[in-house]
Amino acid sequence: MKSSLLKVYESTQKRELPKHELEFGRTFTDHMFVMDFSESEGWHDAKIVPYEPLSIDPAAMVFHYGQSVFEGLKAYLSPQGEPLLFRPEKNIARLNKSNERLCIPAIDEEFLLDALKELIQIDQNWIPSANGTSLYIRPFIISTEPFLGVALSTQYKLIIILSPVGAYYKEGINPVKIAVENEYVRAVRGGTGEAKTGGNYASSLKAQEQAANGGYAQVLWLDGVEKKYIEEVGSMNVFFKIKDEVVTPELNGSILNGVTRDSVIQLLEYWGVNVIERKVTIEEIYEEYKKGNIDEVFGSGTATVISPVGQLDWNNYQMVFNNGETGNLVQKVYETLTGIQYGRLEDPFNWIEQVNVRRRVNKVG
Repeated sequence: MKSSLLKVYESTQKRELPKHELEFGRTFTDHMFVMDFSESEGWHDAKIVPYEPLSIDPAAMVFHYGQSVFEGLKAYLSPQGEPLLFRPEKNIARLNKSNERLCIPAIDEEFLLDALKELIQIDQNWIPSANGTSLYIRPFIISTEPFLGVALSTQYKLIIILSPVGAYYKEGINPVKIAVENEYVRAVRGGTGEAKTGGNYASSLKAQEQAANGGYAQVLWLDGVEKKYIEEVGSMNVFFKIKDEVVTPELNGSILNGVTRDSVIQLLEYWGVNVIERKVTIEEIYEEYKKGNIDEVFGSGTATVISPVGQLDWNNYQMVFNNGETGNLVQKVYETLTGIQYGRLEDPFNWIEQVNVRRRVNKVG
């Protein structure tokens, strides 16, 4: 970033705030953040502008070769009406990690966080106050050079849009039904599985479509080589409570390093729960289930926070956990994490960051 100058052009025609029940990712706020990259200027022309369609050349490389990354985080409204962010520096650092894998120029993390706070302050009246709602934040970067050749783009655009959201799953904190995916794979080690890039999600749609047609909320992904090691559940990291331990698949290059995953691990360890990160096979889960050793299963992610798994179907086997009801540990993790996120509970980890703080960006306009 050649300059810490942030231009602000506020909208003169404000949109009507939603009065209906919020769907996830369908409604957007008045403004967005935009910044461009070129080889000669680096990241430059940072600005907050009215939310509007983009004008991009049809030959922009993102449309043809998929060089893009994104992130997802949320802003919450405290009981005092203050907008709060949950570990935003982790998401921005992970954005740069994805940039590295996709050969996209790194961004100034401190500047981007300050610009994000400015954007949220401008649109903070869009942060919903109803229980379980929040303001979803979607930063993303796309390659914009008009060139039909397989090469690194020399031009990029970084955009942040905001969306007031309700629950990601209509089931909410209620347990969901999951199918183990035996045919398709999400990612393989050495690929882009640990980066947040659109291609990972596009390749998952076929399996998810088939699962939905079978009455399932999501699929449980197995590894792409031997198809026996558990990786993720849908777009979430996954945890299993086996006897008195909580087990989650270890990060291996194809599993996304979730911010919520890390928060769950820290929270459980803070409570004295033994958390183990290791390889986990679907056969092991089935055998432990038959022995009655698995009490609870749940996924974690920014969009859902915590999603309990009530039933897991593998081949012709049906595994029903905790009688298909939300378990005590899952409920406690969910209530504690959301309590911290909304500023209702004490934050012993210093995860919460206030939005209304002094910033180092020089605002003009």
